Amino acid sequence: MNIQSAISREIFVPRDEKLLVAIEVRRRMKRKGLSFLNAGRKRDYLTYLCLSVTNSRPAQVLITKVKKYRGTRPLAKRSQWSVEQLRQVNGINPDKDTPEFDLVFDRTTDQWVASSAAEKCMFVQVLYHACQNYWEAKLAQANPASPADQKTPGAPENKKSPGAPSQTSFVNCQQKLMGDACSVNMVIYRCKIFLNRMKNSMTANQGQPQREAAVKASRSRSSPSPPAVRKMGNVMRRASQVLSERGERLMRADDKTSHLLHGAKQFAEAAQKVSYSDLHETELHIVMNNQAVKQM
Repeated sequence: MNIQSAISREIFVPRDEKLLVAIEVRRRMKRKGLSFLNAGRKRDYLTYLCLSVTNSRPAQVLITKVKKYRGTRPLAKRSQWSVEQLRQVNGINPDKDTPEFDLVFDRTTDQWVASSAAEKCMFVQVLYHACQNYWEAKLAQANPASPADQKTPGAPENKKSPGAPSQTSFVNCQQKLMGDACSVNMVIYRCKIFLNRMKNSMTANQGQPQREAAVKASRSRSSPSPPAVRKMGNVMRRASQVLSERGERLMRADDKTSHLLHGAKQFAEAAQKVSYSDLHETELHIVMNNQAVKQM
């Protein structure tokens, strides 16, 4: 099911409305607002501009803004205006197909950019003919006239009566968009839209494996695989064991050095005592010999 069918089934069918066209849009210029309110707001939705008519009589032409949130959240209707509130449609450039256009209502002006120039052209063309049919029916109800006096498509407009409501004006729009809604242009626009959506879908599908590969690569760089973890743990344990063994050898060498130093000190003290006693005995022998010589 494409997005237009989903929007029609979830939003317009329960309201007894018929969806004529729906295009994806984004704002060309951001609205002024409080910066601290928009700072943490995440753009996790797509915006669609929809044109619908009511099944009840007299039929009403409505412009509805619908948002589609990413994930499992459903579609949601945000704003809705009637054609009587639409004062002007500005096509921006009357010489070539462009995605930009403006909608001027009674109290607000929305500046949009469609996802493609073809979608914008199709929306403007369908909106133009819906407005023409609506205002013709409105004028026919207000001023009943014979079929010969009624306006035919492509014919010059008659001057409005003083009490007639203000109709929607289309400015800076290409002349081909004001032609027949069933013309070749409409078929071309629909083909372009279909091809553009297919291209975007294929690009998204091709980019998904690349994103998954990049995520896997980043995960492999940030967190090593289990074999690498085991190998690193073995190396760390081996290094710790070598360090502990080397520390034990150093401690034993230090103990042996201390023991040898203590033995050397004891040997030196004993040798010194022995040398002192030998010297004392020698001195006694000399004294005794001297006394013996004197007595003789």
